[in-house]
Amino acid sequence: MELDLGAVRAFVAVAEDRYFGEAAIRLEVSQQAISKRIAKLEADLGVRLLSRTRGGAELTEDGEEFLNHARALISLADQAVERLQGRRRPLRVDVLGTRLATMEVIRAFHADHDDELELVTPGLGAERRSPLPDSVDAAFARVNTVPDPAIDRTPAYLEPANLLVGRRHPLARRRRVAMAELAGLTAWMPYNARAGEWAEFWQELCPAFGILVDTDGPNFGLEHHIEVIGESKDRLGFVGAKMHVPWRPDVVQIPLVDPTPVYPFSLLWRRENRHPTLALLIEHVRSGYRPFDPARQWLPEADRAAMSI
Repeated sequence: MELDLGAVRAFVAVAEDRYFGEAAIRLEVSQQAISKRIAKLEADLGVRLLSRTRGGAELTEDGEEFLNHARALISLADQAVERLQGRRRPLRVDVLGTRLATMEVIRAFHADHDDELELVTPGLGAERRSPLPDSVDAAFARVNTVPDPAIDRTPAYLEPANLLVGRRHPLARRRRVAMAELAGLTAWMPYNARAGEWAEFWQELCPAFGILVDTDGPNFGLEHHIEVIGESKDRLGFVGAKMHVPWRPDVVQIPLVDPTPVYPFSLLWRRENRHPTLALLIEHVRSGYRPFDPARQWLPEADRAAMSI
């Protein structure tokens, strides 16, 4: 029996992303193609590797056992191709999303270093099995501890949060809003219904300041969220100060103060990774980082020590 590397690669992608659609985006194929490849792989092996659920895809016991071997096969195949091609591959960086502050960090790095990059964007709301997927060289994520000794991290960026309201909202004309003023108000955050880094951050912040949360959806994406906020007199939301938000004349962003909530991004990489561009990226991130200031900023307790260095 000969294994189809395309099918093995599809299996690894779904195992890491948990969703067939996200794996299809990563591999730049249709979701139907991903399903067919995995079905063929399971037929060839004679075992069930994945269990399809409403929440995505879960590894079976056989799938868990096969995953490490599958990753090794893909890694060996990729290394062989790279050596035969006689060229250095781009540094693959998981930036979470093209609208996020992590893109500002990468753009600044690219402006100073003309090294080739390949960006991966699974989305901030995605629940990842690992903050550092095996398919990338480095990744931005919210982490305060790294249990795997093979993975290293450094604080990368603390992104201030802004209040998002429509122009008819009572707070719309304010130049800044203190966090204490939001006590008892309800933030509309349908994207928080699904577990993920962003949702977990706000699940810790909102109770700390007495902010109520409405996750009723459906979640039709950022553009729809902005549109609904703009049409409302009382709904409010939150957005990163450096996030690229679709502009609407009826929506305003207002800085939050006393204290300013900051979202913690770290950069992670594997210690044994010797990609020459990786060392340059790590140095760039470290040199540009401004540590957490407890007098002006707010972070969940679990993040404070990690982001203060």
